[in-house]
Amino acid sequence: MYQLVLYAEVLFMLESGDNKIHWFYSENREGMKIRGVSEVISFDEGGVALDTPLGNMAIEGEGLRVTTLNTGEGVVEITGKINGVYYYDARPTVKR
Repeated sequence: MYQLVLYAEVLFMLESGDNKIHWFYSENREGMKIRGVSEVISFDEGGVALDTPLGNMAIEGEGLRVTTLNTGEGVVEITGKINGVYYYDARPTVKR
């Protein structure tokens, strides 16, 4: 079950169960702080790809820089202009 809350340009996303918590915060699209990151898949000035409890997270933008990287605590901070945030499931699905 997912819960999505939008409050004063702050977006939080949580997953209940298995003690998995994931959230991100961005104000005025100027950078982002993300919690619940297990791995940084890739990053450059145009995008950052992360593994989270909700699936892989892709952040697109301009002039992006990873300024804080602590996967031990699951925290990543990014500066630059955020143009989009997307989730995609990298786990294979089984058709029935």
